[in-house]
Amino acid sequence: MNVPPYTDLPVVVIGAGPVGLAAAAHLLDRGIEPLVIEAGHAAGAAVREWSHVRLFSTWGEVVDPAAEKLLASSGWVKPDPATYPSGGDWADLYLRPLADALGERVRYDTRVTGVSRAGRDRVVDADRESRPFALHVSHADGREERVYARAVIDASGTWTTPSPAGADGLPALGEKAAEDRITYRVPDLRDPAVRARYAGRRTAVVGSGASAFTALAHLADLATSDDGAGTKAVWILRRGISGSTFGGGKADQLPARGALGLAAKAAVDDGHADAVTGFRTVAFERAADGRPVLVGEDGRRLDPVDEVIVLTGFRPDLTFLDELRLDLDERLQAPVALAPLIDPNQHSCGTVPPHGHRELSHPEKGVYLVGMKSYGRAPTFLAMTGYEQVRSVAAAIAGDLESAERVELTLPETGVCGGAGLFDAPDAAEGDGGCCTPAPQLIQLGTSAGTVGTSAGTVGTSAGTEGESSGTDRASSGGCCGS
Repeated sequence: MNVPPYTDLPVVVIGAGPVGLAAAAHLLDRGIEPLVIEAGHAAGAAVREWSHVRLFSTWGEVVDPAAEKLLASSGWVKPDPATYPSGGDWADLYLRPLADALGERVRYDTRVTGVSRAGRDRVVDADRESRPFALHVSHADGREERVYARAVIDASGTWTTPSPAGADGLPALGEKAAEDRITYRVPDLRDPAVRARYAGRRTAVVGSGASAFTALAHLADLATSDDGAGTKAVWILRRGISGSTFGGGKADQLPARGALGLAAKAAVDDGHADAVTGFRTVAFERAADGRPVLVGEDGRRLDPVDEVIVLTGFRPDLTFLDELRLDLDERLQAPVALAPLIDPNQHSCGTVPPHGHRELSHPEKGVYLVGMKSYGRAPTFLAMTGYEQVRSVAAAIAGDLESAERVELTLPETGVCGGAGLFDAPDAAEGDGGCCTPAPQLIQLGTSAGTVGTSAGTVGTSAGTEGESSGTDRASSGGCCGS
């Protein structure tokens, strides 16, 4: 096997999303040649799939410094740092120009199908660390290729592997059979065909994060439109309703993130959505007319719905990394040193401490999972976290350990005490981060509901900022916290 000299090889970055392209910019800034491999047709392919959703992070928070430096040399002008881009804006006004600046260093329509050490499977110790990495890739035309690398940065995200509706982490019984009525993404109600699918219909929204908030707000907007009469959402929560259910509100240091939760609350308060609490889905059945019926673990069957939007988070695809020696947390599937720092049972976005190459390292030296992929199944992520990750990793690869160790990042607080995982505790009490209702119940929240704490009037404007700010962008490499 003719393997090129180790030091002559590029660092391969998997994924041309925000964090992957930022990694390439940081590597290039240090004189290291990157090679970005992207399965999609263009930069930010995953981001483009939610182009209709507005980030709750501003332009000033979703542009990487090294990327901005690279772009500036081509005459690129940064959008107003105080404004909020949509996914489409982020892809068209930032990611595409950044990929163009990287030129032929970015390969599209190319999928990584496996990563290993050249000539060594995961069992073999001998001479392992002296061998370069070998990546098997497949091209859109069916060709296969082996690419060698001095290091591998996996920024492929989690967008392609959404979590199912089933409360045990597995698809609920009948969930796959009901896939014609289910979507695992926030629907684009600007699309006439998609809009017709939900207009005047009864839709179950399963999930309790920012993506669910977005879907509820969008459906509420549809319900008040000329063509949306009769539109109704049924919000399915595994937890109960508490003061933290709708996020931090005005206490959130990302105002649009806080406003998003308040918009979801307004959807419930205004009667456009009913909340079913303490409901853990175990099965999808069919009513006589073919509509899905969600069944809870206690045997309760909800009234039939026309559509189901499942927004229960995402998980990493680790299948193509099987031949590498990774040290992953048994619960989150995140790097074991990072996992306790991002554990959703304890942390929200704003309480995650700074971290860099050390927390992202594995027994297989030279391999790093970054961006949303590094968080495994943890649901909260910010683009600025990923940018700091790859700055540290690029410095470590370059041998500048002083810079790599100097990890400084202050994340905006969510205004929510405790982590999301606390809400799933069946005996959690008010004030402990959540309260879970022991049995599912249908509730209609009014503006005076004491457990919610924030009245609908505090939503402020009812325009697009609240309704379109979302955690969906965290799926591929994260503009904000989510799902």
